[in-house]
Amino acid sequence: MALLVLAHAFFDRMIEVATVDHGLRPEAGEECALVARTCEERGIACHILKVTVAEGNLQDRARSARYAALGQWARDRQLAAIATAHHADDQAETLLMRLNRGSGLAGLAGIRSSTMIEGCPVPVIRPLLQFRREELRAILRGTGTPFADDPSNRDESFERVRIRRELEKADWIDPLALARSAAHLEETERALASIADQLWDSEVTVTDGHIAVPIADSIDVSSRLVARAISGFGQTVSLGEVAGFLKTLDRRGNIAGILIEKQQDVYACSPEPPRRSG
Repeated sequence: MALLVLAHAFFDRMIEVATVDHGLRPEAGEECALVARTCEERGIACHILKVTVAEGNLQDRARSARYAALGQWARDRQLAAIATAHHADDQAETLLMRLNRGSGLAGLAGIRSSTMIEGCPVPVIRPLLQFRREELRAILRGTGTPFADDPSNRDESFERVRIRRELEKADWIDPLALARSAAHLEETERALASIADQLWDSEVTVTDGHIAVPIADSIDVSSRLVARAISGFGQTVSLGEVAGFLKTLDRRGNIAGILIEKQQDVYACSPEPPRRSG
């Protein structure tokens, strides 16, 4: 709702709003109606998108369904981008969660200020990453804008909520400082991705059934190149998995059904040959 207020103040009626009903809580319908009423009062087009969340990890599945619906809506409406209201406290929580999991650089870059999300054909931007949660609430109180609290934000069965509670207790931790660190890591991640792209274009050799990628000075860059080669064979593997694999690779090994051979200055990648029967 704070994003709605700020976007309206800066862009007037050049925006459209979509709110997603995941069908997971009985209150969701009224919360979407609240957004629609606020938009109507301001003369802003508003669309309520209803989605079905697949079984599995609830938050991950809801996120996938949400962005797929928003992406289709934005493309149909010929909108340039989707803006979401992730803020500095969200970023701090994400960074701590990923530090606790031992994530690599791509994970530690946190919530991207702008990104493409799988299943969403439109760029996603996050213009509020330098705002604290309470600053956004103050904007709503100051403008008399109604808002709702999602009860799942208090459900400690979710890792994010447990991290949030601990952050609230640790008043010596500055979420804005953590958000700035995540922004620096995002810049570094983009730089390494650019280096990997340049190496791919200039030094990768692709022949029938084989891809040779250079062994870079950085394990992170090498991991990106090998992961891209693996995807070229129709397989998907995370950067973290590739990095762990390369760190222990002696001469040759298999990952995701792809044979990786460490040669003098390249990783030679090819589909693993079929096993001999008998």
